[in-house]
Amino acid sequence: MISHLLELLAHFIISLIESSGYLGIFILMTLESALIPLPSEVTMPFSGFLVTQGTFNFWFVVLAGSLGNLVGSLMAYCLGFYLEESLLRRMVVKWGKFILLTEDDYDKAERWLNKYGEIISFTSRLLPAVRTFISLPVGVAKMNVIKFSIYTFIGSFLWSIFLTFIGVKLGENWHSISDYFHKFDLVIGILLVAAVVFYIWHKWPRKKKNNESGSMN
Repeated sequence: MISHLLELLAHFIISLIESSGYLGIFILMTLESALIPLPSEVTMPFSGFLVTQGTFNFWFVVLAGSLGNLVGSLMAYCLGFYLEESLLRRMVVKWGKFILLTEDDYDKAERWLNKYGEIISFTSRLLPAVRTFISLPVGVAKMNVIKFSIYTFIGSFLWSIFLTFIGVKLGENWHSISDYFHKFDLVIGILLVAAVVFYIWHKWPRKKKNNESGSMN
């Protein structure tokens, strides 16, 4: 059942890209970040394959995917920002199953945000699954929208480069990208840790300085 559903989704994604070009990529990536389960792991590698066929330009594909992710993420962010958290949670419990979002998924994203802070808006973009719903708790937390947009775009840009490049390298075998994800798990993990360490290192001097000035007073 699930495999058949994924096959139908893949067929829809491929058809839309073939008929709509860069606009199709933008729409699909917008929907993915707006909590609609249309996997970028199909959209971007297939677009990368079309780069090898001379249909698309590599950087235009990356830009279309990144901008789509940003727009969709802002939609989800606004949902979290303007709705009461209790209402949002009830909606996730009642309707989340239709977009493959569970309350556990929401709780996980919320824990990550509480543990790692605002930088999670960037690092989550480099990880499958959580990247699609992190914007909800970030919106609830009322993170600065400009900072959120910058983090989201940079993370989405890197993710789009990664997936498009894999599609280019795989050529006509782009659909086997799932096998390659296992090989890149370590790389993605290292990127996540490095980003968190950088954030802590960046914030520490300011925090230390504030503590020293407070003690002097």
